[in-house]
Amino acid sequence: MSAEGKLYLYPLWLRIWHGMNALCIIILIVTGLSMHYSTSILFKFESAVAVHNISGVVLTIFYVLFLAGNLVTENGKFYQIKTKGLKNRMQQQIKYYVSGMFKGETSPYPVTATRKFNPLQKYSYIGVMYIFVPLVIITGFALLFPETIIEDVYQVSGVMLTAIFHSIVGFFIMIFLFVHLYVASIGKSPVSNYKSMVTGWHS
Repeated sequence: MSAEGKLYLYPLWLRIWHGMNALCIIILIVTGLSMHYSTSILFKFESAVAVHNISGVVLTIFYVLFLAGNLVTENGKFYQIKTKGLKNRMQQQIKYYVSGMFKGETSPYPVTATRKFNPLQKYSYIGVMYIFVPLVIITGFALLFPETIIEDVYQVSGVMLTAIFHSIVGFFIMIFLFVHLYVASIGKSPVSNYKSMVTGWHS
């Protein structure tokens, strides 16, 4: 669907999920740091634990919504993996980000009705949404119910290993968030992509 040169790429359900997902991840990062360093960055330790757990449950609920939405709507097609020519596509996009866009060159993979993401975006989103987020959810619930964790792994506490892995995955998601916010500012204007997630229309 298009109007006045715009593409309707972000239906209401996706925008709601995106907003809630972003909010939960930000809260999880802040509370996770508060817990990890035992400092009141914004929360005292006890409050950080409670808010972190609640946000994790909410994130999980909306993640299920994301998976269901991709199964029953056309949004899932944007996450289909196509390996043929992938290396070349990646190189083209990297070249554009490194130098092309600073020279005013046109993006090699502009947004269209059938292509919402460029190659780097697509596979980073796939990695985060289908690998990292499930891992952080699984390890998070394991820590919420530590009796489910193997007690010892090679004489090392299974809970400690799970907590370390959970923190590492969370760290990579945090880095992705910062990069995502930066890349989202690359458009016709620094706020055009942010407006798209409010209105649903990409221009």
